[in-house]
Amino acid sequence: MQNNYLAKWLNDELTDAELAEFKKSEAYETYQKIKESASQLESPEFDVDKAWESIEQYKTKEETKVFILSPFKKFLRVAAVIAVLLAGSFFYLNTLNESFTTDYAENKSITLPDASEVILNAESELAFSEKKWDKNRNVNLKGEAYFKVAKGKKFTVKTTQGLVTVLGTQFNVETRKNYFEVTCFEGLVSVTINGKETKLPAGNSILTIDGNTTMMKATVNGVPSWLSKESSFKSIPLHYVMDELERQYNIEVVTEGIDTAQLFTGTFSNDNLELALKSISVPLQIKFNLDGDKVLFYAEKAPK
Repeated sequence: MQNNYLAKWLNDELTDAELAEFKKSEAYETYQKIKESASQLESPEFDVDKAWESIEQYKTKEETKVFILSPFKKFLRVAAVIAVLLAGSFFYLNTLNESFTTDYAENKSITLPDASEVILNAESELAFSEKKWDKNRNVNLKGEAYFKVAKGKKFTVKTTQGLVTVLGTQFNVETRKNYFEVTCFEGLVSVTINGKETKLPAGNSILTIDGNTTMMKATVNGVPSWLSKESSFKSIPLHYVMDELERQYNIEVVTEGIDTAQLFTGTFSNDNLELALKSISVPLQIKFNLDGDKVLFYAEKAPK
């Protein structure tokens, strides 16, 4: 891997090929977690000008020991960014003293300090500060979770794609890459996306895919389908369906000759893989081949 991949990644300058190679490195996952944590920070502002002024003063005092190398300037900037990310992440993670995660094919029930209930779907993470709970009922979510919130002070679910605020109600939040959905089953929730607030009463759902937001109907006093061991979709791009299949069964899904951008409406079982594969393939008139923990979906005429 080239030495300048980190700098280019931080500046969003990597080509698709370079990004793919960078993601294979052992350090990528660590950098990505640091970057995601830093994006949710609420720490004091970092005075860049003052920091550089301090560096310049130090350079003046130690001038006889400093060699001015132009290529090194960019490295210094990258190092400074990493230092800020690390310091900020340390501050952020230490404010969230409770954290729960789920793996592929795993759900987990969590009871919060106020007796509110949360159920995490597969490949999800929930974090909050127990020390500050009496003052702020705030949780951070990555993935999908169903909330049954006890009445009380304002309850806030923070995600990288939007903010959900309630007083006491039942709702579901799913936040994945370029996908954000909130469904209200009881009461009223407030959803803020890109600074725009939407009041969501019971029986309604708001969905944002690739920046496009739509409103849909939901079941009043219902629960998300995944709590009944099913995954349901209504006009959702097929590649999101394939991603969920991977999460629920801890398998690798490969497609060949199939348009994964086409919309899918249907349901698959979360505890019967053979039935799940048929529930996806039959409506789309495609074939599948299951080999161990890998499944191939392919078009009728595509080679296996």
